[in-house]
Amino acid sequence: MPTRHIAAACAAVTALGALVLTTLPEAAATEPPAPADGPSAARTLGADTPSTAMLSVLRRDLKLTESQARTRLANEAEAGTRAGQLQIALGKRFAGAWVDGATSADLTVATTDTADVRAIEAGGAKAKVVKTALADLEAAKAELDGAATGATALKAPVRYVDVRTNRVTVQARSRAAAKKLISAAGVDSGLVQVEVSADRPRALHDIRGGDAYYIEETARCSVGFSVTKAQQQGFATAGHCGRAGEKTTGFNQVAQGAFEDSVFPGHDMAWVGANSDWTATPDVKGEGEENVQVAGSVQALVGAAVCRSGSTSGWHCGTIEQHDTSVSYTEGTVDGVTRTTVCAEPGDSGGPYLSGAQAQGVTSGGSGDCASGGTTFYQPINPVLSAYGLVLKTNEAQTDTPETPGTPVDPTGSWASGRVYDTGAQVTYNGVTYECLQGHQSQSAWQPAATPALWQRV
Repeated sequence: MPTRHIAAACAAVTALGALVLTTLPEAAATEPPAPADGPSAARTLGADTPSTAMLSVLRRDLKLTESQARTRLANEAEAGTRAGQLQIALGKRFAGAWVDGATSADLTVATTDTADVRAIEAGGAKAKVVKTALADLEAAKAELDGAATGATALKAPVRYVDVRTNRVTVQARSRAAAKKLISAAGVDSGLVQVEVSADRPRALHDIRGGDAYYIEETARCSVGFSVTKAQQQGFATAGHCGRAGEKTTGFNQVAQGAFEDSVFPGHDMAWVGANSDWTATPDVKGEGEENVQVAGSVQALVGAAVCRSGSTSGWHCGTIEQHDTSVSYTEGTVDGVTRTTVCAEPGDSGGPYLSGAQAQGVTSGGSGDCASGGTTFYQPINPVLSAYGLVLKTNEAQTDTPETPGTPVDPTGSWASGRVYDTGAQVTYNGVTYECLQGHQSQSAWQPAATPALWQRV
């Protein structure tokens, strides 16, 4: 968190029948999909060549051997593609996906229909039959978020869909506080599980990802990911670190730039436009100052390993617990963040989270510290890129500029580089229709026909 705010913050797959795909013969539901042509998901996403810095801290924080760490990253990349295929196939009956095990060897996909089990297993995953579809849990969470205001929000500050338990979790300071929120939201209590915790999340107020930068010479945060917008270079960071127009200096106290836009609360996103003395790089500061290069922004699954860099506590790893979490800080509620087991401390705010070589988000807030352990939340990077029309700086040269923020991606649905696509989005490329398997910002080398890890032909 910015140092000036420390005190305040402390105060402060449907239409499928039995998953016999409507677009495929019944036999397709019982046979594993044929191997896709083209590079593997691990190769496409850079998981086959992890940096030594990434491997070192995965070994330290997740208690893995180097071989296990390498295998885990590759497995998670492949699992993301399989999960995306099954999510699209299951449609409204999809109830979540996650990986388990030291090397993430086990992918589980949940469904609300027992008739889907055979097809899920044929798709390379374990099947779990649950009562409630993911969309219904997300709707319940939205009702809880709407009721979480004022003191009620601070007494029940964290809310998320836990795909592993098929429930919406409310983390509250007492069961009474959680019950009050559930009642106010009018949500079926059977959909909600309560976790009582004394943790009080706070915004970690305190151009290489993880390096320090200073706001108006009075507060410190951490650089997230380097970005460009047309010819303007800069970086994405947390919205609570500064307001639009506020000036920044770099880790060396040299004039750096200014906040071009910022949102907090509601979301926790911002970007800083740098002056001509600074050059954006695809690097994130890893263990021992070794650079880790960013290859893209493909969203990782729940259960996947994730590592964070920050100017206070350095390089730490953990796992992704839940996506689309809502957290109420003293300053207000932030929606759509991801909950992790990675520790963080004041000053780490805005810093980058990586899963393998894929950018995940920027540090928002959390509880605990890196001595005793803690929980942190990050603002996913793809919504930041989409909202501000930014292009993530990666180790692939990018010259494409995304659409102006707020305009349609493309009325014709044609694929283009530099755009953010969500799972299920359909595009045309060379006259062929493809469906997105994993949310990401497109790159010129990631054309649909060449990346079966990210796209499937319809």
